[in-house]
Amino acid sequence: MRLVIFTEPQQGASYEDLRRVAQLAEEAGYDGFFRSDHYLAMGGDGLPGPTDAWVTLAGLAVQTSRIRLGTLVTSATFRLPGPLAISVAQVDAMSGGRVELGLGGGWFEAEHTGYGIPFPPLGERFDRLEEQLEIVTGLWTTPQGDTYSFDGKHYQIVDSPALPKPAQSPRPPIIVGGAGKKRTPALAARYADEFNTPFAKIDDLPAMYDRVREASRAIGRETPPEFSAAAVLCVGRDDAEVARRAAAIGREVDEMRGNGGIVGTPDQVVEILGRYAEAGASRTYLQMLDLSDLDHVELVASAVAPQLA
Repeated sequence: MRLVIFTEPQQGASYEDLRRVAQLAEEAGYDGFFRSDHYLAMGGDGLPGPTDAWVTLAGLAVQTSRIRLGTLVTSATFRLPGPLAISVAQVDAMSGGRVELGLGGGWFEAEHTGYGIPFPPLGERFDRLEEQLEIVTGLWTTPQGDTYSFDGKHYQIVDSPALPKPAQSPRPPIIVGGAGKKRTPALAARYADEFNTPFAKIDDLPAMYDRVREASRAIGRETPPEFSAAAVLCVGRDDAEVARRAAAIGREVDEMRGNGGIVGTPDQVVEILGRYAEAGASRTYLQMLDLSDLDHVELVASAVAPQLA
């Protein structure tokens, strides 16, 4: 099981907060440092305000050296596909080939109205997501010297030089995720290197992964995407420390456990991660909501990760 620190900076974090956590996660041996791509807090004041996901990752690309970096997930409503492909390719080059792109349709209407971003109906958001996945991957994989064109309902590209190329070949990994039963598995089967289930109950994961396997077989893809899961993290050396960390993020221990949370003492968390592995996940995104609690990062690295080897 590969472990990734997953942050929600829109809830209140500066770039320096994120840098400290990312560099500690790298030193502690985590597989990746990922962040959400949101512009508005979901409860609370969100001070000092949002940071842009890809600006953040560009900074971390040159201030880290080993850890994987990415979004879970970038919203297709936020950026045009051509400039997005350029930005991600540039950050990939800046990092020496350590970037991954999680891409989704967008769902949080208030952040769109709060920052003047159009928010189409659900069906159109899925249509735009599909076209963006086609365009971004198409631009990256077009041979150097050739041009790329695309004539879609929402985006048209004519004779693009399809530059720059990312450092990773043929392209950075693509992550698609969600709980949808039809279009999401189909998009994951066609475009994704990894399919992620966000904050789902562990017992629900096998069916969600099976839908992606079935969609992959339907298009003749022999090997489906890898499977991963995101879950809230709340680990303590004893029950009292678990309760303290839960209170610090405004959550209840039993509520988090009932919804697939990675919650408990190190031994309990190892058992929970084992259940995720049995369900089919090979990578877990540990949602860390208190970015000031650096001991939390170190505890998982020292007391949980060695038991997963």
